Amino acid sequence: MQSREAFDLELPGFLVIDTPGHESFTNLRSRGSSLCDLAVLVVDIMHGLEKQTLESIQLLKQKNTPFCIALNKIDRLNQWNVKKDSNSRDTLDAQDFNAKNHFEAQLEKTILAFNEQGFNVALYWDNQSPEDTLSFVPTSAITGEGLSDLIYQLCKMGQTTEREKLEEKDIFECTVLEVKVIEGHGTTIDVVLVNGVLKVGDTIVISGLNGPIKTNIRALLTPFPMKEMRVKGEYQHHNKIKGAMGIKISAPNLDYAVAGSELFKCSNEQEIQDAIDQIEGDLVDILEKYVDKTKEGVCVQASTIGSLEALLEFLYQMGIPVSSVNIGPVHKKDVLKAMKNLVVTSAGVNKEFACMLVFDVKVMPDAQQFAEENEIKVFTAKIIYHLFDDFTEYVELCKQERRDDKGNKAVFPVICEVSNFTHHSRLMTQYSLPFAFFRWFPMHALTAQIQSLLDSMSLKEYLDLALHYVSQIVK
Repeated sequence: MQSREAFDLELPGFLVIDTPGHESFTNLRSRGSSLCDLAVLVVDIMHGLEKQTLESIQLLKQKNTPFCIALNKIDRLNQWNVKKDSNSRDTLDAQDFNAKNHFEAQLEKTILAFNEQGFNVALYWDNQSPEDTLSFVPTSAITGEGLSDLIYQLCKMGQTTEREKLEEKDIFECTVLEVKVIEGHGTTIDVVLVNGVLKVGDTIVISGLNGPIKTNIRALLTPFPMKEMRVKGEYQHHNKIKGAMGIKISAPNLDYAVAGSELFKCSNEQEIQDAIDQIEGDLVDILEKYVDKTKEGVCVQASTIGSLEALLEFLYQMGIPVSSVNIGPVHKKDVLKAMKNLVVTSAGVNKEFACMLVFDVKVMPDAQQFAEENEIKVFTAKIIYHLFDDFTEYVELCKQERRDDKGNKAVFPVICEVSNFTHHSRLMTQYSLPFAFFRWFPMHALTAQIQSLLDSMSLKEYLDLALHYVSQIVK
């Protein structure tokens, strides 16, 4: 693979986290630094901006993370002539009229979609203002077309506009990506060491489902060259590792570690206590901002601290109240928390709050059965927007059920106010109607024209109008 443009490479390499929308990247906390220095947003040229892509864009904007855009699947365009592993411009020049036209049409649609999101965008070779304009890099992950251009664009960003961000810092930064059980090592954590050094025997503190976890590193493991961290196999053992690096850490008491949390390295008791206080403080901040246990609200469950906060922030913006949160798989005890919203009060039951919004975690079979037996709705999804769409549809269904129920319970006659006592006294006498039936319009609210209109009405017209007015109130 070779880019069309010559380039002097200074970067020693990239640490790539090949997990778009990964839990750790959804961490919206204002505390700490971003996990990513640079990002690649992959957009399907055939479908444009989908909901999950829009969600990723919002996360990138909130964390102010610089990114370029891989306009992927160009090999799916009409009558595309594949030039395997070639750069974008060479392969575009080799296409016939129909393929070029289709590319231009899809490109225009995607540019418009990004413009609607508030971004200026252009093909990277036409981008004369990279400081305020995002770059499109046409690619195909299947044929390798454009991948050299994508690497070129990342190197160019790292050596020019984002050079200062990539310089080594004299601080310790490390984030937990995943928690896994590995045969021969027990429960391990996969981490990204951005800055600093980790050594075997170091004391570390991380977030746990039952509170902060303090432990000591037993082993530092990395995959062999040209192997991925996620692929099972033998690992290399290290006594010391310097960032940036992806590392698998083996240590005691990691069973309840929480992915997406920050890892603290401590050298004395005071640093340990400071780390514990910060972890507990992060959870308290989340609860104080988003959760009110004294009122009705949905129960929220997510896989990581970061994804939990991302979901809570979205629900907060949408005006959906939350009464309970948790991290990890859904068990029976979690379903019990949602049952309190089924308690009948003087205001009735808001059944829509007796539900759980579960983001990217497993619902245990006994919990699912218990929820179904007790009419607790459990919504599961791996995309926040899907959870929101399912829940809002359920809310409308519950509201419609209440409207239908109230309509059947409406009692007539209703209380109205007399606008003309003489006129309605005659009606009451003639038709034996109670006086309270006509207590409808307050006298001071009626203009002369309205009073005249009411006085000229027949009894049938008056009753029809009154019933219409009451039906609107019931709705």
